[in-house]
Amino acid sequence: MLFLQQLAVLTLTMSTALVDAQSGSGRTTRYWDCCKPSCGWSGKASVSFPVKICDKSDNPIADLAAKSGCESGGKAFMCTNQSPWAINDSFAYGFAAVKLAGVSESSWCCACYELTFTSGTVKGKKMIAQATNTGSDLGDNHFDLQMPGGGVGAFNGCTAEFGAPSTGWGQQYGGI
Repeated sequence: MLFLQQLAVLTLTMSTALVDAQSGSGRTTRYWDCCKPSCGWSGKASVSFPVKICDKSDNPIADLAAKSGCESGGKAFMCTNQSPWAINDSFAYGFAAVKLAGVSESSWCCACYELTFTSGTVKGKKMIAQATNTGSDLGDNHFDLQMPGGGVGAFNGCTAEFGAPSTGWGQQYGGI
């Protein structure tokens, strides 16, 4: 199984139908806040369908205008199947909250990126990550990888969805 180290340095290759392929360096962290992903709202990007959202029982929701579970009275959450999976010891797929320098959310929402990790225990390993969320609290060229147990960070929908403690499980930033 592929384990990702918080704050691993990476190089990345980005390509979408909207933006020419790019490369550069950035950083990764991990999170799992249970909130409705920002790319799950209609009109965030030129795509045929935004990121799937789910109710608190993990059933898909068709109403893209459903309020996030991180807001009072919200009923929309991150679907639990939006977690990483390994193909082998050196390659995985996953999802991330993203903030990229020089481009807007409409450019990265729903786009896929090839990440090549350049440090830590994951050095040399690759991941294809789909941008499903925007990390407004992240620095530039930052991929906050969605990983169950990764820490709720600034927002916590896990209390409303699963009855988790107010700081989530483990450390609020970084998780278990």
